[in-house]
Amino acid sequence: MKTVNFNAMKDGTREEYEFLTEHEIEYAAKTGDRLLDALVKLDEGLSGYKITRLGHSLQSATRAWRDGADTDWIVSALLHDIGDIYAPYNHDEYAAAILKPFVREQCTWVVEKHGDFQRKYYAHHVGGNPHARDKFAGHAYFDDCDRFCERWDQSSFDPDYDTLPIDFFRAFVAEVFARKAYEPSVTRPGERVPLVDPDIARERSGASA
Repeated sequence: MKTVNFNAMKDGTREEYEFLTEHEIEYAAKTGDRLLDALVKLDEGLSGYKITRLGHSLQSATRAWRDGADTDWIVSALLHDIGDIYAPYNHDEYAAAILKPFVREQCTWVVEKHGDFQRKYYAHHVGGNPHARDKFAGHAYFDDCDRFCERWDQSSFDPDYDTLPIDFFRAFVAEVFARKAYEPSVTRPGERVPLVDPDIARERSGASA
């Protein structure tokens, strides 16, 4: 079978849907590669900053790695602005939707809300609300998002920072998107993992020295 025979989904057979499922699994397995390709396109995105959006994404992930962050945090930092290309007005939600099946709930929430948290740094200059984050006060992941933005997001626009190349992060992305989607052992609802691990940070610092 090269293609299904039906023209309307309601007319499909079990055999046809099993055939399609095989194709979908094969296609989904390459999600990480497609995302890295899309990330490269951020080099052609929003201008005006000292570095490109790709540079910002890589720098955010580099800071996460050097802080001793785990794989979920590193990939979340790398892809947190992936939505800038196609969803400039809700890029945070876009990125979170991509990550949601494959990382901790904690990381998904932080990526989804980071846009509101980032307003602390600039909204007062453009007539916006720098206190947009306050509506999330008391949330279990509030402090995580605050730290994500302070350490890895708002600080990652430095053209002189020693940023790691995209190829460095390929293995991290491949690991995340090879996971079984929505598996509870992957999403780990309610679990918090620190963004920073000083012991791992020291190990990585020594390895890259």
